Amino acid sequence: MNTTAVVSPDRPKLIAAGARALDVGIERYVMKGGGSMVFQLDAGDTIELTPIEGGQKVEMSAFLASGKDGLGALGLKGTAKPIGLQATLAADSEDAARVRFGLYRRRLDLGRVKAATLFDGDTQPGQIASFTAQSDVVVVAAAPATAMLVWEQNPPSDILIFIRRARMPVSGLHRLPEPLAEPRLDIRVNIASAESFEVFEGEFIQIIDVAGRQCSDFLAFERKALDSGRVLGLDATTTRTVTGLAYPKPGLSSKFYDRERNALVEIVQDTVGRHDTFNLACTKRFYEDAGYFGHANCSDNLNTILAPYQIDERRGWPAINFFYNTNVDAHNTIWSDEPWSRPGDYVLMRALSDLVCGATSCPDDIDPANGWELSEIQVRVYAKDAPFKRAIGYRMTPDTPVQLTRETGFHPRTSALTRAFVEYRGYWLPNCFATSGPLDEYWACRERAAIMDLSPLRKLEIMGPDAETFLQGLFPRDIRKLAVGQIFYTPICYEHGGMIDDGTLFRMTETNFRWIGGDDASLLWIREQAAKSGLNVHLKTASDQIHNVAVQGPKSRDILREVVWTAADRPAIDELGVFRFTVGRIGGYDGIPIVLSRTGYTGELGYEVFCHPRDGAAVWDAIMAAGSKHSIAPFGFEALDMVRIEAGLVFGGHDFDSTTDPLEAGISFTVPSKKQEDYIGKAAIERRRAHPSRKLVGLEIAGNEKAAHADPVFFGRAEVGIVTSAMRSPVLKKTIALARIDVAHAEIGSALEIGKLDGQQKRLKATIVPFPFYDPDKSRVRS
Repeated sequence: MNTTAVVSPDRPKLIAAGARALDVGIERYVMKGGGSMVFQLDAGDTIELTPIEGGQKVEMSAFLASGKDGLGALGLKGTAKPIGLQATLAADSEDAARVRFGLYRRRLDLGRVKAATLFDGDTQPGQIASFTAQSDVVVVAAAPATAMLVWEQNPPSDILIFIRRARMPVSGLHRLPEPLAEPRLDIRVNIASAESFEVFEGEFIQIIDVAGRQCSDFLAFERKALDSGRVLGLDATTTRTVTGLAYPKPGLSSKFYDRERNALVEIVQDTVGRHDTFNLACTKRFYEDAGYFGHANCSDNLNTILAPYQIDERRGWPAINFFYNTNVDAHNTIWSDEPWSRPGDYVLMRALSDLVCGATSCPDDIDPANGWELSEIQVRVYAKDAPFKRAIGYRMTPDTPVQLTRETGFHPRTSALTRAFVEYRGYWLPNCFATSGPLDEYWACRERAAIMDLSPLRKLEIMGPDAETFLQGLFPRDIRKLAVGQIFYTPICYEHGGMIDDGTLFRMTETNFRWIGGDDASLLWIREQAAKSGLNVHLKTASDQIHNVAVQGPKSRDILREVVWTAADRPAIDELGVFRFTVGRIGGYDGIPIVLSRTGYTGELGYEVFCHPRDGAAVWDAIMAAGSKHSIAPFGFEALDMVRIEAGLVFGGHDFDSTTDPLEAGISFTVPSKKQEDYIGKAAIERRRAHPSRKLVGLEIAGNEKAAHADPVFFGRAEVGIVTSAMRSPVLKKTIALARIDVAHAEIGSALEIGKLDGQQKRLKATIVPFPFYDPDKSRVRS
């Protein structure tokens, strides 16, 4: 290593709710393992790099303003050509493309500089390398990595980066984020002002909250209509009616319309996810009624900048209010609070016709609408051929840097079959497929075979001599009974017994395990507990290195038998028991590396195939080719929800959350009372076992009308529970639901009612029945 680990006594930390997550002048980034980033440092700025999970090399180069090698300005000496950087930047990824553009726009050439290497394979998690720039430099960093074999447990580690700015930003001088591409227009909207601009059909408009928590009112008018004397602008009421949403978002329901239902713009990327289409842009009267006379307001500012286009003034403009944190509560009150947006957050739109646009930096400083502190808005317009993908901002925790929705390794195949994608845990997943639909997909799974992309599941490698001891104190299941090649389905709980997540734990070797869960919260919790344990255990996040498809249905074994090869010392597919896995390849001895598990979420015979994302398309093709004679069908999220409810399988956020213990979630078999050793949440779970208050039950609902998640359940006028999941079962020809009910009314055969409308005016009669509803003895799963 070229650096010495240092401890920063004043490292940034999360501060009080309602205040900024980071102190002014501090920026935080996460560079993905295998990824790259570029930064502009001014003299006196400090950059600090930390491999979050250790063992990750970083290669770094720097440029002076002249384009010459600038590592010396950081106290570093380049020792070799930037081979790792160049290989990383050659990747077909969005972060590599942005770094390449960052170098191009500055006319910098990696071939003219050398690189310094930070960290190595033995670097411990949390070790810090810190450098202070002695002059202005552009820093390029990469975390070089090779693809991980799916049965190995050595994924690359993400790098946490903090930058401390020596000069604090002042009003009007907040640092701008890197452009997404070369902008045709780059417009600063100063505090409490507005700007107009024109865009051409197909161009992209980026509205950037430069400093965070600053709102912007946006207007757009069709240029051709204006030229003919007609004013056709964005209309929020029409947009809500057409999309069925409070405001559009990336995906199928992404367009804003005018009052004649012409689409004017579509949302391509949104890193915030909270905006307002109900209220007017702030007005003179708004401030006068609050006692602030002569206060600047967005409506008057918009009138001023639109006057040259012969657009009549309005006392209040019905604008699209980006970054406003506004919503309607259960009491029909429209409320507003501080924005969700952070420094650099943005909305990216594509113009669907030639437009005249206006954007403001809202001057509201008399309430929380702008976080009590005004700042600037930046508008950038990019060419129509800019390669922007649809994406929604996703944060692992509220204070972590935003990640854009990603595509799984199977996306090249699924996207050719449907446009109906939903965002799930930071990835795009098919909701249903164009040529079939949820019902056909459902029957394919029940009668033949179906294949579904489940890559967003989180994967964490847990390794080391003390891994078993650590996990024994973490999970309710008896991990000492988990054999190599075996899988446990298990919850993971907080101290109070509430569930963090459920998932599967694979025992890869005597000392190594792999956790596969549904939510980032479980990974964070495991990492926190490992840090406190004092045990010799090592964690590596492998979610980006392992993607998976489920192949489910009566014909799934026949299909996979044709394509899966296993070595003589590994179980073949016909030898693989339920909750067991094997290591193999698709296509013979030299084929694609996979892990094959006999697991699923459908109530059918089924398997999951795990591979590296780069092999996803080839794995999909092989399975579909082998399954063609069995009429295998692609399978979406909507159909999955149907089969898992019939099978009585619980789903996080619906059938359980952190207020629900495993007993109340209907998975009491995962918390055996006979486990002698202590685990997190055991005492609380045993108290709840002795004094239960709620129980997950099955409901059979009279008639064909479905209940919905969170519908109240009544016994007479008393509300005694809620529906957690519901559906109309095609195979059972019944309407069914899962519900969490007070134990006083949870007996089989009890008659209850599900409240619709206000819960009183309309009721659906329901009877408690045993569940799983479908194949209750699990004979199909075990076949």
